Amino acid sequence: MQVERIMEKYRTAGLPRKERAILDFVAKLTLSPAAMEASDLDILRREGLSDRALLEVVHIAGYFNYINRVADALGVDPEPE
Repeated sequence: MQVERIMEKYRTAGLPRKERAILDFVAKLTLSPAAMEASDLDILRREGLSDRALLEVVHIAGYFNYINRVADALGVDPEPE
């Protein structure tokens, strides 16, 4: 299933270039936020994302990072599905 391939290894899941660029950005933001640079946004702009879309990507990634850390800190078990 495509969703499982994306979750395991999105870089080799055959995604369109735009979606791969978004996931590369989100992975960098999640794993090394201090390394983010203006050029990271420029890559997404070249893929056709507007400033509004960039803001949405950052907010969604930030929220998921935040809520996962809260759940981890409180010992909340993830839902089975």
